[in-house]
Amino acid sequence: MTTSRGRSAPATPKGPGWFMANELLAFVVEVAALAALAWWGIDTGDGLAARVLLGVGVPAAAAVVWGLFAAPRARIRPPLVGVLLVKAVVLGGGVYAVHAVGYSGAAVFFGLVVVVNTGLAETFRRRLNGGAAG
Repeated sequence: MTTSRGRSAPATPKGPGWFMANELLAFVVEVAALAALAWWGIDTGDGLAARVLLGVGVPAAAAVVWGLFAAPRARIRPPLVGVLLVKAVVLGGGVYAVHAVGYSGAAVFFGLVVVVNTGLAETFRRRLNGGAAG
């Protein structure tokens, strides 16, 4: 869509309010998983170089994999099982990271949010898009 001045208009979210709220939660969960992986890397590394490498490298690698295979505009769109596998590794890694830095209760809560949010998001994206991946 373009404006009267020929510029692209910002994309507006489409779907019921509850769907958009779940999509926002999905984004927050994804960012939280990357932050947890960074926290784990900084906490786990032995020495400054290892802390920086793990604290930056692990979440960066996870973000690249996510962007290639699991993001809504992924460059490579595998079948649903592949998308869910990438999501399980990245988001599950974030849940494990929260546990590994010593917050087991928060990890259980985060894991429940990840499972419910991802299940709802994938189910409703397909229903609202007529069966197509979103």
